[in-house]
Parts: sequence; structure tokens; C-alpha cells
Amino acid sequence: MKKTVSKYYIVALIVIAISGNLQAQKYTLTYTSQDDTLDPSIQKGIEKIFKKVYPKLVKDFNKNSQKHVTIKIDTAYDGVAYAHQGAITISSAWLHKKPEDLDLVTHELMHLVQSYPGGAGPGWLTEGIADYVRYKYALDNDGAGWSLTPFSPNQNYENSYRITARFLLWITQNYDKNLVEKLDYDLRTKKYTAQTWKDYTGKTVDELWQEYASKPSVNS
Repeated sequence: MKKTVSKYYIVALIVIAISGNLQAQKYTLTYTSQDDTLDPSIQKGIEKIFKKVYPKLVKDFNKNSQKHVTIKIDTAYDGVAYAHQGAITISSAWLHKKPEDLDLVTHELMHLVQSYPGGAGPGWLTEGIADYVRYKYALDNDGAGWSLTPFSPNQNYENSYRITARFLLWITQNYDKNLVEKLDYDLRTKKYTAQTWKDYTGKTVDELWQEYASKPSVNS
């Protein structure tokens, strides 16, 4: 029998003030949940991530990011989480299964910061950047049992998510420490092309992957 949810439980509204050079900027979070059986620590953990991580992402990647974010816990959604139209939706079932995996919010917050226009670039790179950001900015990946996927010969840079993220990490450690910030900007401004990799590293993405595959170690 399908369960019907008749209302949302509006459980939190927090305001975070970040001091700028000229004036204070305020980032606000509205947290809503359809599931009042979740442990209260989940809400507190998500609020903490927003408070500590989101201002850093805005500062480092896109100062024009939205000031207000909505996070909804959805009992009907059967995936994990997604960002769409300025809001993040998280599966209630996933949080029951993996309550320690709260830094999935870091990944989704990065999607809001990315705000790439249609046709900006390949999806594998968008998701790879978001997982690279989770690796760099998350508060507790270890607690979630989350890490970048170790290299194996059957991988490709287009595999996306953690596989692409590890490749990006390797490039930042071997060629350009600011590569991800540059790629992010180029995607958002629709300047990204296949030539972009060569412009920043002197090599094509395929050449970079071949080198990565031959010596894939990274500094953690």
C-alpha cells in the first residue's frame, strides 16, 4: 500500500552572515522534511555542512551563487540526492540507510554553485568536479566511508563522479593546482572546449589520461 504524505514538516530556517570587504553577505538555508522519524542529528549535521562549506564554495568558485538554498528530505524520491532550480532534494530512505553520509550535501551544494548553462560541457566533467569538491571540502568523508575510487586499467576519464574526481586531483598535483577552479569558470561562462586541457596543461585530456594511467598515484 502506497503511503501518502499529507504535509511537510518545516523544521529549520538558519541565517549565516559572512563578512565581505564592503558589506555583509547573508546565506540562508530552509530545511524541510517529509519524514519526522529521522534522527534529529541529521538535520543538525546538514545545517553544519551548509554553514561551514557553502560560503567556502561560493568564495572559491562563484561569488554570484544564490544566497538562499532549500534542502528538502523527500520520502517519495528513490534515488540518493539531486540539485535542481536552486534546491536540493535528498532521499529519506537513503538517510535511513546511510545516516552518516551527510556530505552528499557538499556535492549537491557544488552543483548549485556550478550553475552551468545548457551545453556548457560534458556531464562527466560536471559530476567529476562536484566529487572533487566533496573530496576537498567535505567535513567527514571518513565517517561516511567515502573516498575517491582507486585507479584500475578498465577506467576512463568519462566514467564521471569519483573516478573523474581522482583524475582531476592527479592533474592538480602534477600540472596546475588551480585547474578545477579554471575548468569550473570556463564551463559556467561557456568557454570550455576540448582545447581547454591543452591550454592549461600543454596536453590533451587523452594524453593526460594515458600519463595518469601509467603512474596514477596521488597524495591524499
